[in-house]
Amino acid sequence: MKITNVEALKKIAKEVRKGIIEEVYSAKSGHPGGALSCADILTVLYFNQMNIDEKKPNDPNRDRLVLSKGHAAPALYSVLAQKGYFDKELLQTFRKIGSNLQGHPDMNKVPGVDMTTGSLGQGISTAVGMAIASKMDSAGCRIYCVIGDGEIQEGQVWEALMAASKNKLDNLCVILDNNNLQIDGEIEKVGGMNNITEKFLSFGFNVVNIDGHNIDSLVDAFTTARQTKEKPTAIIAKTIKGKGVSFMENKAEWHGKAPSEEEYKMAILNIIEES
Repeated sequence: MKITNVEALKKIAKEVRKGIIEEVYSAKSGHPGGALSCADILTVLYFNQMNIDEKKPNDPNRDRLVLSKGHAAPALYSVLAQKGYFDKELLQTFRKIGSNLQGHPDMNKVPGVDMTTGSLGQGISTAVGMAIASKMDSAGCRIYCVIGDGEIQEGQVWEALMAASKNKLDNLCVILDNNNLQIDGEIEKVGGMNNITEKFLSFGFNVVNIDGHNIDSLVDAFTTARQTKEKPTAIIAKTIKGKGVSFMENKAEWHGKAPSEEEYKMAILNIIEES
């Protein structure tokens, strides 16, 4: 059942963020910053947009989500647990030996994961292949792919985008988690990545720029993507790395770092109190 109430979606996104912190704290490792920045995006996709059924995770007619920025796996796992793909208690096994919830998502071990990812730049190529296959089979499936702004420094990303445009993949929606930070700092300073909107436009995409933490804007953007024909859509979602946890927000150091016990407690409290 799709949830359309904005306040309900915000509440779920808070639970997703709490799950992210629980995972990384329990593992004493992981990537909280980029997981927190895409929590709202994934919440809207799984609870409002995608044609999916947690009771039928392998339904051939389902929509697909490729988390190309696979290090943000804590966000995907938390959303899947909230959706009911597996027990929420399993989040505490994140990155533990013997757990299926490893540092990057594995489609062969975790129900609801549509593609194994981790090597940056490769997920978008897979998503393009899925979209082409859906067109060939007349399956009607929509393919969503979340990529990182540091990730788009990979040349393979742009090769995939060219193929998407050439094949007029209007069933493909690429969401750029534009939090402006990667492990070494600001994306403009690290890789000279700027004029992102113009780049996507020049590659033949319909482009929508939004606040990636605004639920209404996300819903509207996905609606626009669905209504756009003859070309793929890129949603450039301006986000905040570490969103929801005050001491993590806009801090590159929280790209791949686990909180201490005191920081864990502060983070959970921050998320609960955030308006």
